[in-house]
Amino acid sequence: MAALTAVVQTNRSGSLSSSNKRSAMESPRRFKLLDTSVLLLLSLASMLHCAVADGKTLVLLDNLNIKDTHSIFFRSLADRGFDLTFKTADDSTLSLIKYGQFLYDHLIIFSPSVEDFGGNINVETITSFIDGGGNVLVAASSDIGDPLRELGSECGIEFDEEKTAVIDHHNYDVSDPGEHTMIVADPENLLKAPTIVGKSTKKPILFKGVGMVADPDNPLVLDILTGSSTSYSFFPDRPISQYPHAVGKNTLLIAGLQARNNARVVFSGSLDFFSDAFFNSAVQKATPGSQRHEQTGNVELAEALSRWVFKEAGVLRVGAVTHHRVGETAAPTAYTITDLVEYSIVIEMLSEGRWVPFDGDDIQLEFVRIDPFVRTYLKKNGGKYSVQFKLPDVYGVFQFKVDYNRLGYTHLYSSTQVSVRPLQHTQYERFIPSAFPYYASVFSMMGGLFLFSVVFLHMKEKEKSD
Repeated sequence: MAALTAVVQTNRSGSLSSSNKRSAMESPRRFKLLDTSVLLLLSLASMLHCAVADGKTLVLLDNLNIKDTHSIFFRSLADRGFDLTFKTADDSTLSLIKYGQFLYDHLIIFSPSVEDFGGNINVETITSFIDGGGNVLVAASSDIGDPLRELGSECGIEFDEEKTAVIDHHNYDVSDPGEHTMIVADPENLLKAPTIVGKSTKKPILFKGVGMVADPDNPLVLDILTGSSTSYSFFPDRPISQYPHAVGKNTLLIAGLQARNNARVVFSGSLDFFSDAFFNSAVQKATPGSQRHEQTGNVELAEALSRWVFKEAGVLRVGAVTHHRVGETAAPTAYTITDLVEYSIVIEMLSEGRWVPFDGDDIQLEFVRIDPFVRTYLKKNGGKYSVQFKLPDVYGVFQFKVDYNRLGYTHLYSSTQVSVRPLQHTQYERFIPSAFPYYASVFSMMGGLFLFSVVFLHMKEKEKSD
């Protein structure tokens, strides 16, 4: 920048040599204005680069018309700084990985009817993307194809068959054409986790799509939105001849998954759930006396889900970790049994792009050798969590361990290894009260021996007379 300014000034001064004195006097002011404008341009370019560099997202669509029919949702992502790349799911140039590196941070699949992904993308590639920490948002419909069904199975979600839909004869919208597939889901059926679904709202949610069930053996699956007790999943145009795939509360409308590497995946059985039509539609149950709402709760729920799945919410990290004896400031090379120790840890949460102190009252600390010897709650002290406790009367190699795993938050883990040694020879207590009888016996024996010696040495036997 300095070099650029110097060149500009040199060129400007050279051209001014033939000008009058007034223009020469005004030239420094022009240089300052030019320098300021260049700085502003460079700053704007750097800010633009930062905004584009983060949140690169690949959006796979059945057709490019979905970009227009779901414009509100995509616009909200773009306004939050996501760099969206729209492509059809069968595009031959698709690629998620190049030279061993992921090209995108997030993946949105709004192509339920795709039968084969194009390019280098397939179900195995997407699962590798999740294993590498990538986040995926999937929206299906009644026209679901095999790739999405296979991807759901990999994540513990089982979709119903193609052409099936969630049906509820008691909770459908007044605009339903007669199949009772335009479901009005109550907010009470949402997962009780504000970090995932946002703040509680009384607006019902409009849903039309395929049903899902969760793998009962997969503890990582989250039932974000379930159907009512009267809902089930089957073919809308056929009589029920067999037990439905999903019945009652087991019917999942929206499901989620947070993998052990903190990668997040959300499955929605309805592509229309994210559409502009469902965002702006009025909603009212067809049952008599039902309340009419001018707008659905789809907008708030979709935004909260996108914030969670793309790690704008519920992300925790560990800051500084310190430990020392009470009354000291530096950590020792080794602790001694029964020391009084103070431990502190800084925990931060990502909020609107900034790291702020996390506010929690259920964070525990464990002092572990093989099993925990001490387990205690950490108390918030300013911007950190701390606790004082007494080390156990056991020596060995221990760990200060914080393992915080709560619904909606990333898994927080911190482990600090320390050594605990026994007392040194000079550290043992002298003249302990329990040994007083032994002390008395020793001194009494010494006194008795002294008296015996005096008597023995000064005793003189009487001489025998002839």
